[in-house]
Amino acid sequence: MPDVKSKKDILQIEAGEDSLWADFGQVERLTLSLTQTYTHTLGRYSRFFIELENQRFMATRCGRCQRVYAPPRPLCPDCLCPTYWVELAGTGTVQTFSVQHFSPGSNADVAALKTPYVFAYVLLDGASTLFPHLLIADPAQVTVGMRVRVHYVQQPVEHPIHLIHFIPVE
Repeated sequence: MPDVKSKKDILQIEAGEDSLWADFGQVERLTLSLTQTYTHTLGRYSRFFIELENQRFMATRCGRCQRVYAPPRPLCPDCLCPTYWVELAGTGTVQTFSVQHFSPGSNADVAALKTPYVFAYVLLDGASTLFPHLLIADPAQVTVGMRVRVHYVQQPVEHPIHLIHFIPVE
């Protein structure tokens, strides 16, 4: 159940005594604060996030067509066969990127990003799909074809996807 706290002010709005609104001069103004806590499960993708905490980058491989999905998928979208977990080295190549000059601030991790920042689509070595994520680098130095690697952060985060970002390979 959400906590709702309010602060109340009563304002007096001046109106002339002969005004139609003279009897309606008091106005109550509320300032509301809403805090809500909820539990969300990451479901079949939980192992991916658990392993990020262990500094391992996991993907899934289709047993039939051998496509490797990063981000992981429990079923191959081509074969509709169940996939199994594989570990990737965490290195890859930037395929495309965008320089963001505005942060949507969707949570504290995102709100803390200093703009401009780079959002890159990376083809990880051994993967068949692109992995979109934050690339910490000077935007002027980022290029298509740039080699990058997964970097694991040590500070607490609001969502486990923020336990990683890409950095250039030196």
